[in-house]
Amino acid sequence: MACHVGGFGPQLTPFGRQFKLLGYTLKAGDATDVPLSLMVVETYTKTAKAQASPPANGFSDNNNTELQQASAFLAGRITDHLGVMAQATYSENGGLLGWDNSDLRYARSASWGSHGMVWGISLNNNPSVTDVFNTAPAWQFPYMAPDLAPGAPATPILMEGLAGQVLGLNAYMQIDGKLYVEAGGYRSLSPAFLRNVNADFSGRLSGVAPYARLAYTWNLASGNLQAGMFAFHASRGLPGTNAQGDAVAVAGPTDKFTDLGADASYQLFVGSKHIVTVNGLYLTERQRLDATFLAGGSSNLHDSLRALNLNASYWYRNTWGVTLGGFADDGSRDLVLYGNNGSPDTRGGVVELNWNPFGKAESWEQPFANIRLGLQYTWYSRFSGLVTNVDGAGRRASDNDTLYMYAWLVL
Repeated sequence: MACHVGGFGPQLTPFGRQFKLLGYTLKAGDATDVPLSLMVVETYTKTAKAQASPPANGFSDNNNTELQQASAFLAGRITDHLGVMAQATYSENGGLLGWDNSDLRYARSASWGSHGMVWGISLNNNPSVTDVFNTAPAWQFPYMAPDLAPGAPATPILMEGLAGQVLGLNAYMQIDGKLYVEAGGYRSLSPAFLRNVNADFSGRLSGVAPYARLAYTWNLASGNLQAGMFAFHASRGLPGTNAQGDAVAVAGPTDKFTDLGADASYQLFVGSKHIVTVNGLYLTERQRLDATFLAGGSSNLHDSLRALNLNASYWYRNTWGVTLGGFADDGSRDLVLYGNNGSPDTRGGVVELNWNPFGKAESWEQPFANIRLGLQYTWYSRFSGLVTNVDGAGRRASDNDTLYMYAWLVL
């Protein structure tokens, strides 16, 4: 409850934000326990109309139950100024255990004249996983989402396009709890390493991909207001396979992606009973597809993508929550890249209801028993640029509407 809105991750309170900025190093008393925790997420997914084929091996074309995640976390203090949040995850979809979001930090507090500051260095594997605001692509709503249902055909590369495939070193500073500045760069990990940790490989970055983040927070009497910007640039070659069928990097031209974004968030805390949050992110991406176009994978040498994600939530006593979100993903028309209508334009909304029966100060077996039950419904007003015949076989956008239920247990 101190760190998380709704008494459960990943939305952070102001205290939770500072805990992360200070490198996860805060400890209670003389506690010396290993900072190990476990998470299990069991889900049920149903689309309005059965999919044309099963979404993954071992599943049916509709009405799927799944052990979506079973994760182990090493998350907490290592030394006075060094901390970590590292996650390993098993998923029934694919049946593999691999590495997930990881963030190793060295952080210190300091003063500069009359100004207080926090500064640090992060070694991490996902651009924007370092962020403390729930507008960032790595942490935005929906915080738990189905992996056995159709989704947007294309989004900017910063929206999880490189998660787990890269290693980055970022330096950051926050001044007076208001101005936040972060800058760093990411390089691709080798296909051999990614294979060992069961991570995807979607092509090797050429050189270092720079990342920058700027945000400002206004601390209000009963909450806070934040606004900021993102910038990211990456050059990536196409993936290939060797004679054994393993993923390898292919030499040659690269595709260039330049992402620019703006974000804002608002938090209102009314005593311990009521919490309201509002989050928004807009990203635009310019693409020069030298590799894809030369390989015949796109109609255009130059393409663009845009993504808008808005959501608002209300929590009562950190127990009952409701969140309403909207999304709009679109971009330039490319018949080869997207097929059928040639448009990535996908729009809709999400509503989610939550119940956290445990995990509060007075809860049974506090703090070890933490569970969130979620009921989520996603609807589409447009999918791949169309309302009807979105797949060339008569499927409607609304046929992809998805009912999703989950039980999320953390120990």
